[in-house]
Amino acid sequence: MSRYFTIEEANALIPQLELIMSKLQRHGALLRDELAELASTMAQAPEALTTSQILELRPQLRPVVEQMDALLREIEDHGLEMKGLDLGLVDFPAELNGKAVLLCWQYGEKEVAFYHSPEAGFAGRKPLRSRGARPTYLQ
Repeated sequence: MSRYFTIEEANALIPQLELIMSKLQRHGALLRDELAELASTMAQAPEALTTSQILELRPQLRPVVEQMDALLREIEDHGLEMKGLDLGLVDFPAELNGKAVLLCWQYGEKEVAFYHSPEAGFAGRKPLRSRGARPTYLQ
């Protein structure tokens, strides 16, 4: 983890993340539908199709794929970790009580209110406020 976020820094990014995640989820739904249809006509599982195959068979999807790539890069360029498109999960590296943690935000939440250890993942989310803990920024 090269940079740690404070809760305030993470929360300042939420409006931008909401816009990004909204676009990602719309594009993701479109791609999922197209993949299901394509896989059905080819009699194979959608997961078996490569991006190259998809774009060769459905070239009209190229702008969607390119925009999704750009949106994901935008998240990564902020130093954030995209953890799941379906649930809209994004993690912010932070430090809490001297330990490296991930502040956890889910699309639809108005602020960062949870964290988890890097090993625990979403299932190990714990509330920030009930413990009175606040991540600190290290230089």
